[in-house]
Amino acid sequence: MAAQQPTVFTPVTFSKYTKRVLLRTVFESGDGGLGFVDRKLVVGGWVKSSKEVIGDAVRPLVDASVKAAGDVLPLKAKDASCIEIVQSRIPIVRSLLRMLYGNNLHGGEKLETNVHEPPLPSTAFLVVNDGSCVADLQVVVESSLHQPIHLMPSGTCILVEGILKRIPVPGKHTVRLEVEKILHVGKVEKEKYPLSQKRIPMDVLRKFSYFRPRTSTVASVMRIRNALTFATHTFFQNHSFLYVQLPTITTTDSEGFSEKFHVTTLATKLAGKRVEPTEDKETDGVSLETVKAAVMEKSNLVKELERSEGNKEALAAAVQDLKRTNELALQLEARGKSKPESSKDKVNFHENFFPQETYLTVSGQLHLETYACALGNVYSCGPRFRADKIESAKHAAEMWMVEVEIAFAELEDAMNCADDLVKFLSKWVLDHCVDDMKFVEKRIDKTSIPRLESFISCSFEKVSYTAAIESLEKATPDQKHQHLKSLKFGAALTADHLSYLADTIYKKPVIVYNYPEGTKPFNVRLNDDGKTVAAFDVVLPKGGVVISGSQKEERLDVLMRRMGEMGLPREQYEWYLDIHRHGAVKHSGFSLAFDRFLLFTTGLTDIKDVIPFPRSFGKASD
Repeated sequence: MAAQQPTVFTPVTFSKYTKRVLLRTVFESGDGGLGFVDRKLVVGGWVKSSKEVIGDAVRPLVDASVKAAGDVLPLKAKDASCIEIVQSRIPIVRSLLRMLYGNNLHGGEKLETNVHEPPLPSTAFLVVNDGSCVADLQVVVESSLHQPIHLMPSGTCILVEGILKRIPVPGKHTVRLEVEKILHVGKVEKEKYPLSQKRIPMDVLRKFSYFRPRTSTVASVMRIRNALTFATHTFFQNHSFLYVQLPTITTTDSEGFSEKFHVTTLATKLAGKRVEPTEDKETDGVSLETVKAAVMEKSNLVKELERSEGNKEALAAAVQDLKRTNELALQLEARGKSKPESSKDKVNFHENFFPQETYLTVSGQLHLETYACALGNVYSCGPRFRADKIESAKHAAEMWMVEVEIAFAELEDAMNCADDLVKFLSKWVLDHCVDDMKFVEKRIDKTSIPRLESFISCSFEKVSYTAAIESLEKATPDQKHQHLKSLKFGAALTADHLSYLADTIYKKPVIVYNYPEGTKPFNVRLNDDGKTVAAFDVVLPKGGVVISGSQKEERLDVLMRRMGEMGLPREQYEWYLDIHRHGAVKHSGFSLAFDRFLLFTTGLTDIKDVIPFPRSFGKASD
């Protein structure tokens, strides 16, 4: 007779700083937790669902002589007659006896009317998750340990100690924790808890960003976000890049045309001061600088539409929009001139924390260039801020960017690095987030895993701007995409144009490069043809543009000329010009829109669902 194989026990690894076992530790071995069967574990987490079963549903209950909290001790046998026991246990018998005998039983003995029935024993089955993995753990608690009513509401936090047991007839779960000791219970006000309902829509969850990581979907997305963050650092550290922390507060507009958040301490000084009312509400809260930038942007749009000879209705609308913006600029200029000089004395702007205009950074690229010109290959990760007053599924006021700069590198080098980064991140997620990606595939997007797998092995299509507009011209789009045709050289490629290239024409990731000079920031290197600049965008199917990069202009004279053409204040950029005066070097880099890449990875459609605490126009409540 063959010897019975010994049970292989998996060593219990406690979380170092909390003395509990993470559910990921229990389930990551792939055996559903069977390696921990008959082991004593301490587990903590939040109840996701529950049910109560009356009676002995799991194992013999604790000895009946043990008094549970809130129970009433039963009558002792020596003090109770048989009929008293029957009437105390069976209410209908008590009622019948009252009808027959009134209040006199057994020679005048009065029926005890205040006998309390002890509650029937019950078992609470809790489905618990601690956030460390997709898998839930079934936790079984007898009513003798704790009242089920306090354990069962969704969102209740528990910390328990018990023995992990195999479920005889496994279904969704193969093991369960049979609790021996309750260490902590964090109760829930069920009527006020916003996650009491099942399958809450994502747009509703955005109102409760502080609770939504308790949902399965958002928890998986955040674990994938964590993995992508770690993978980003791993990629660059493996390639000898140095990580540089960049400032959030800056005096420089890195792009030259962005809507910015101003940083000031004068708001507290203005509190209580009289604000002169204005009759024209249209100009309230709008700066002249912002409107002038809008005039320049709208003028460029009109020129593009005129060159393209396309949609006449769109051109007419753009002309009217430009006219209204010019009128607004004139109103602001007139209002500024009409202010009495005494109004300047009401607030001394030199009392501001910073003596000059400061902003939340739109991009750290300019600062990163200075370190590339000293340390070589560098990168940074951090939040970037845009004050565009728009509602968009692809835009938030605060978004995380990965910015890269490579010394002694040209455009092709940066493009190759961006290509490798996308493939590395895609493979990392598939290798290290297996369960979460399976959940995403099942719950959100059935094509998420195959899409990432295809990117790892395929070559990205590299297409010049000129070739891109030719491809769009030759395409035969459906009625919905007819507006994408009739492009002329110099017209800006919109997000729709670029997505159509990747989704429909090439059906793979596309890198579009060498854009017209007027469509990219001032510091992008001018190519030898004098018409295009060394810039590129990486466009992913269903993801759109996730990376934008360029070779930077290292020639001081060309850089200063372009700044003049764009009307940028030279004094604001003197520090940046200095690195071109002293030891300039060719360098290239790019920015990865981290949140958009996560959006693409998970298949979600709104960027606010992949950011832990999203900020957008008119929304910043937590």
